[in-house]
Amino acid sequence: MLTQSEENYIKAIYQLSESDNGHITTNLLADKMNTKASSVTDMLKKLADKSLVEYTKYQGCSLTVHGQKNALMIIRKHRLWETFLVEKLNFGWEEVHVIAEQLEHIQSTELTDKLDTFLGFPKVDPHGDPIPSADGTIQRASNLMLFDCEVGQRAIVTGVKDGEVAFLKYLNKIGCQLGTHLHILEKFSFDESMLVEVNEKQIQFSAITAKRITIIPE
Repeated sequence: MLTQSEENYIKAIYQLSESDNGHITTNLLADKMNTKASSVTDMLKKLADKSLVEYTKYQGCSLTVHGQKNALMIIRKHRLWETFLVEKLNFGWEEVHVIAEQLEHIQSTELTDKLDTFLGFPKVDPHGDPIPSADGTIQRASNLMLFDCEVGQRAIVTGVKDGEVAFLKYLNKIGCQLGTHLHILEKFSFDESMLVEVNEKQIQFSAITAKRITIIPE
């Protein structure tokens, strides 16, 4: 059984590896965990002893197959709990991350599987992120961004790349959530912003915002 701290580390390594080709430096992980590099080194040695990571001094680490499986199970629990909180307890999608961070450390596999069944085996969480299956299979989310759309194109929001509370509250305010239909009306070259029709309202999205919203063409 892993400690909460160990689980947090392997989840962080997995998340970083999705954009850093699987091999994570000690300093990068220290930034992610908001701690000292020396503390990260100590933890990596512990995780290596448990065959969860491969660690080379001065070079960094990567998850073993065993470590990746454990990381996916933590992520599975986190995203199922987020889904439960939104769908069954009426929390907003901007409220659930911190609560799910606590619930993801519950060890019962039986509880996790029954939660999955109760929710109807959802494929994505309230932010559009894929939920790993019980066997560790995960379907990658769409990488197509609103920013990539052309003028005249119509699209449907499938997720967000940023779960920051302030960002999600902003999207709530303008009525842009999962499943929202968008119509790109204009793109401005001087600042790369775009004018988008959202629920019959014209909203100007900054480039930063448009790069944080994933879509599928309609």
